[in-house]
Amino acid sequence: MAGLAPRPLVAIIRTGTANLASVVAAFERLGCEARITTDAALVASAPLVVLPGVGAFGAGMAALRASGLDRAVIDRAASAQPLLAVCLGLQMLCEASDESPGVAGLGIVRGRVTRLAESRGVRVPQLGWNTVTPTRGAGLIAPGNAYFANSFKLDQVPQSWEGGETTHGSSFVAAIVRGNLLACQFHPELSGPWGAALLARWVASATKEPAIC
Repeated sequence: MAGLAPRPLVAIIRTGTANLASVVAAFERLGCEARITTDAALVASAPLVVLPGVGAFGAGMAALRASGLDRAVIDRAASAQPLLAVCLGLQMLCEASDESPGVAGLGIVRGRVTRLAESRGVRVPQLGWNTVTPTRGAGLIAPGNAYFANSFKLDQVPQSWEGGETTHGSSFVAAIVRGNLLACQFHPELSGPWGAALLARWVASATKEPAIC
């Protein structure tokens, strides 16, 4: 219809290790145009980009490198263009992971991903809801409950980042944020109204449009 603003384009990277239907649906509910892609040029130029992932660190990194998407994501982060990483996506931003020894991550976030420690009453993987407590300067992240599905984690919010923390046996990173880059260990697209509101704030902040929820 004439006069309507175009829908923001969200390029969702296909890593080959994620079911992307819920991610697409979450952004379409926010009025975005969601497009799944392995095109590095689109990842470089799209207004909004999502790096999702479910599965193994090594397989995810291999999928990125096979299409030249590793360089596109690194360059995007370096130029402060809007980027959202989800679950394995957060882990691939890091330098390395104990899940796949010898496989280098993207190195955007300093730190190594380690395995959750299993103990009495603490099962691995963590599957279910857990509390997210934001750090003082994490404006995008509100206190709330999010849905997690992970066996590995980043232990601490890195220096020069803000974020949120949670506890499963011990404290670890639930999310990190710096400028237009938001990375969540949890799945915001599966985290009900709280997760939808977080995605809406990220879209609004990145596009300078009012949040719609």
